[in-house]
Amino acid sequence: MTVTLKGLRAFNTVLRYGSFTRAAGLLHITQPALTVQIRQLEAALGLRLLDRTPQGAEPTAAGRELARSLEPLLRELDHTVSSLQDLAARRRGAVRLAALPSVASGLLPGAMARLRATHPELRVRLHEAVTGQIYEMVRAEQVDLGIATDLAPGGELSVDPLFRDQILALLPPDHALAGLAAIPLARLAKERLLLLEPDSSIRRLVDEAFARTGRMVTPAQEAVHTGTLVGMARAGLGIALVPSTAAELRMAPELAARPLGPPGIRRMVGLVRRSGRSLPPAAEALAEALRAEAALLAPSGQPSGPPPAAPRRTGRPRPVPPQEG
Repeated sequence: MTVTLKGLRAFNTVLRYGSFTRAAGLLHITQPALTVQIRQLEAALGLRLLDRTPQGAEPTAAGRELARSLEPLLRELDHTVSSLQDLAARRRGAVRLAALPSVASGLLPGAMARLRATHPELRVRLHEAVTGQIYEMVRAEQVDLGIATDLAPGGELSVDPLFRDQILALLPPDHALAGLAAIPLARLAKERLLLLEPDSSIRRLVDEAFARTGRMVTPAQEAVHTGTLVGMARAGLGIALVPSTAAELRMAPELAARPLGPPGIRRMVGLVRRSGRSLPPAAEALAEALRAEAALLAPSGQPSGPPPAAPRRTGRPRPVPPQEG
């Protein structure tokens, strides 16, 4: 016969209240059933733990020895169970998330606001990184979840589609190319281009697209963050290539944003996780908030709703100087 948690709780309740009758009522069982649980516990230990008295029940020497360590153990167990139930109900916890900078500034804040409204005690610990780094962080279990471009990692990682967007050219509205519905890569290759650094997934997509046209582009300037490229484009330093979901596009409403192509440059951004592993409840709650926020994006990958009115053209055309060399 083995010692059971039910038997230990029965003994602790009788000992605390000094009465089989009261303990049975608190445990919602009959008194005979309670007596059986105590006897089974005593049989498993090979010791008598309680003596019945006219006043109720008193512990034996062995019972007092057990009671000294049992009470704090049961309290700790109850606390642990309660904490796990809170986690399961998503009432508290922390999510370790690695995300692309463009997603961290664009889609993520809205998702975090959703999460806070429904689960105010959940916290997000954010790490901004490029796609390759995000894959490694998820693989090494440094984070619970990643948001990155799908580069078909395979193996122990999987990518669940979250949204698709496209690469836009950001340029002055009076630039000659701004009058086109979509800018061909062959014409764009002759301009001064402002691109993200080579380690970024967006830069990889851009380089591959130009390579398919037989061109190798040397950027006029590179940067780590999309906001830096937008600022440079506002200053007239060149044409910035940025994702359509980047929040930084709102920094420059006076600039024109045009798709590339045809066929254009598109990417799929997804949730990166370890294959065959369940997400922690807090991470699953964040994933649900991200999916809900992504559902508000239009098919182009931009926020739904009417686009801002195009600024009126004034003055003489101000083309961006062509790229040297």
